[in-house]
Amino acid sequence: MEGFDTVRHAHRRIELACRIRQVQDSGASGRISAHQASVLSHLDREDPTMVGELADHLGVTPSTMSLTLKRMEAAGYVRRDRDPSDRRVMNVRLTDAGVRVRNARSVLDPERVAAMLALLGAEDRVDALRGLRLLAGAADALIRRTRSVVEAQLSGEVL
Repeated sequence: MEGFDTVRHAHRRIELACRIRQVQDSGASGRISAHQASVLSHLDREDPTMVGELADHLGVTPSTMSLTLKRMEAAGYVRRDRDPSDRRVMNVRLTDAGVRVRNARSVLDPERVAAMLALLGAEDRVDALRGLRLLAGAADALIRRTRSVVEAQLSGEVL
């Protein structure tokens, strides 16, 4: 398969260079489930994520995601706000505590990632980050497509 070896090899090298060696977060309680850690890894402090989009991406119902987010909001990790352009939509952002816990629970060390990116020239850095965004977008599309096929099979539809 064209590209498979390149993606596999690059992924492994980046992971080895940038993985977390130790997690020391004195501000976090340490009481966070794997599911909650997964939710945190998909959120940002500045760029809001819609609850429905997040639920779809993680393969849970919107009501399950809302319950999870309610607990995480009570713990101080996220904040939920109505979208000003569409009051029916709920947006989620990380709080400072959520960022701290997300970074502490991440497989990648933010400082090592920054150091790796700093080794690239400005143009190469832009190209590398653009390529990663493109791959991530394709991964999201593949997840959605796979989920749609499975749902159609379960409901007896023929594709």
